[in-house]
Amino acid sequence: MTNIGFLYPVLALVVWTLVMWLWMYVTRIPAMQKAQVNPNDARHPGTYGEKLPANVRSVADNYNHLHEQPTIFYALMFFAALTGGADNTATYLAWAYVGLRVVHSFVQILSPKVVQRFMMFALASLVLFILAGKEVVRILTLP
Repeated sequence: MTNIGFLYPVLALVVWTLVMWLWMYVTRIPAMQKAQVNPNDARHPGTYGEKLPANVRSVADNYNHLHEQPTIFYALMFFAALTGGADNTATYLAWAYVGLRVVHSFVQILSPKVVQRFMMFALASLVLFILAGKEVVRILTLP
């Protein structure tokens, strides 16, 4: 497998984040208009949140979450690609992580069940820990 193919999960998560950006604005702008929120009053996060429906806030929250933990995923993937860790196991783990983050997005947006969302987050985190651990072991055992 080439490093390019190994990085497809990175591209997939970037594209998913952009899909969430679109979803956020497709729902947020009409909700702000309906709630008569002045855009100038919305400069700071949280200043108008109580005026928007929970499902609209959930989309924005999820978009923000896709800029938090996934940064570790991106760094790990590029580290592995640049240092020889682009193998099948890492690729499967990467796709598992991306899939779990996509499911996490849907659960966060479409379900009020925090426990379900936490389970998706915990599973994705576990995959990330395994991917990081694999890289640490690989590097420490290099000749």
